[in-house]
Amino acid sequence: MEEQPNQPSGGNFYHSPLQMNLPNSNTILVLGILSLVFCWWHILSIVGIVLSIVTLSLARKELFLFYTQPNNFTLSSLNNVKAGRVCAIIGLIISILVFVVALLMIIGFFALLPIWGMVE
Repeated sequence: MEEQPNQPSGGNFYHSPLQMNLPNSNTILVLGILSLVFCWWHILSIVGIVLSIVTLSLARKELFLFYTQPNNFTLSSLNNVKAGRVCAIIGLIISILVFVVALLMIIGFFALLPIWGMVE
C-alpha cells in the first residue's frame, strides 16, 4: 500500500487557510505611482503631496493588518503595499521640493516687480 506524500498518516488532513490579497494593496500601488507622476509639475505638486499622504496612511493600516495575521494574506499583496509605500515616500519628497522651488519662484517674481518698493 502506498502512502501519499502530501497527506499525514492517521487520516488527519490539514487544510491550509485560503490566502487572500490585502484589501487595498492595488489601490496603494496605484496611488503611490500617481504620486510620482504628479510630483513634477509646480501647481500639481500639491496633488502629489496629498496622494502621498493618503497612500502612506493606507499602507500603514495594511501593513499592520498583514503583520497581525500574516497567514491570511499573500506575499504578492504585501509586496504591492511595500512598493506603493516606497513610491509614495519618493513622491512626497520630490513634491515638497518642487513645491518649495515653485513658491520661491513666485516670491522672487513678486519681489522683482517695481510696485514693491522700487517706485519713489
